[in-house]
Amino acid sequence: MTSLVPRQFLLDLYSSAVSAVSAEKCLPAFLPEAPTRGRTLVIGAGKGAAAMARAVEEHWQGALSGLVVTRYGHGAGCERIEVIEAAHPVPDEAGLRAAGRMMELVQGLTGDDLVLCLISGGGSALLALPAEGITLEQKQAINKALLRSGAAISEMNCVRKHLSAIKGGRLALACAPARLVTLMISDVPGDDPAIIASGPTLPDATTCAEALAILRKYAIALSPELQGYLESGTGETPKPDDVRFAGHRHHVIATAQDALEAAAETARAAGITPYILSSGMEGEARDVAIVHAAIARQVAQYGQPFQRPCVLISGGETTVTVRGKGRGGRNAEFLLSLAVALDGHPEIHAIACDTDGIDGSEDNAGALYGPDSMARASALSLHPRSMLENNDGYGFFDALGDLVVSGPTRTNVNDFRAILIL
Repeated sequence: MTSLVPRQFLLDLYSSAVSAVSAEKCLPAFLPEAPTRGRTLVIGAGKGAAAMARAVEEHWQGALSGLVVTRYGHGAGCERIEVIEAAHPVPDEAGLRAAGRMMELVQGLTGDDLVLCLISGGGSALLALPAEGITLEQKQAINKALLRSGAAISEMNCVRKHLSAIKGGRLALACAPARLVTLMISDVPGDDPAIIASGPTLPDATTCAEALAILRKYAIALSPELQGYLESGTGETPKPDDVRFAGHRHHVIATAQDALEAAAETARAAGITPYILSSGMEGEARDVAIVHAAIARQVAQYGQPFQRPCVLISGGETTVTVRGKGRGGRNAEFLLSLAVALDGHPEIHAIACDTDGIDGSEDNAGALYGPDSMARASALSLHPRSMLENNDGYGFFDALGDLVVSGPTRTNVNDFRAILIL
């Protein structure tokens, strides 16, 4: 522990967390038996979909074909499964075409066929197939408004399901009567499979009325046509008691908890005691940071509730209510708020990154914080409080040279945070 380099230690924790939830590591053990007479069709969507498809190809015995859609820049080399790249977090025409082609591919299957569906976080935006009478432009506008509102992922996906022709179990119904197995990498707190990527192959317990209530809660305006569509119940999703889901199987193959436990093991190997606070934290990123900072200060000053040296590890999915015009995702927002709250505490270091390698819409995974961050910011005439109010976490840590740029990791179990107290 005497030779510990805090910055490298925190980067090692992040690397361990991401590696633990890679498709290559997690997927092979969950592959189903191949059909004896029928064909195998692979479909899927998400930031990890291409890597999952490649893992299937590498471990599958027998013929297969199919199509998956992933975010731009998140592709992986596949030979038998087509990979399409599309926009995230706001859907585009490429995602619309991919979703339409996927629905066409699953037509005409038989009970002898197997559909293997590969789902990971981001799939909701990437599978952009609006319900009849709804345009892509309308879906894009609602998506943008939800992303800026501070809505939780479960709330966003509730709305998305009820405006879609493919989400909320509708893709599963289109696969009938084939055998359907869904493998999922979870990016949602609590790991509810019906929420991951808006559950295209899972029945949905939410309602049009709940979707409307969410839109009212965040003051998101609807056109009269969309208002009427939801009020009429036309967009209702198939429910958990629907017999058409009988015989379908799904497995959550990787979660935030898996990533945090891997990071904790790396910390122990370095002689630092880890404490996992939670794998499912939600709320405003800046508020979650204030709570983390208070715990870290208590540890540093009083040895409560943990003795130092130690590292506090947490995951989940925070949100950002966009008020300013700066750059930065929820991890940069968290870390900048943490920096303000700690104000250069001499014994505390931290990292906050998205496990998919992209913090929001930026080119970084997240950032690093150290005891000297605030002093260096002052020397550069940076004003952290005003930058936080402008949602400019990216600008702050970019100026310090403390962004973490990993590139796409091709997996996604959402936020990873570690606070080292020496």
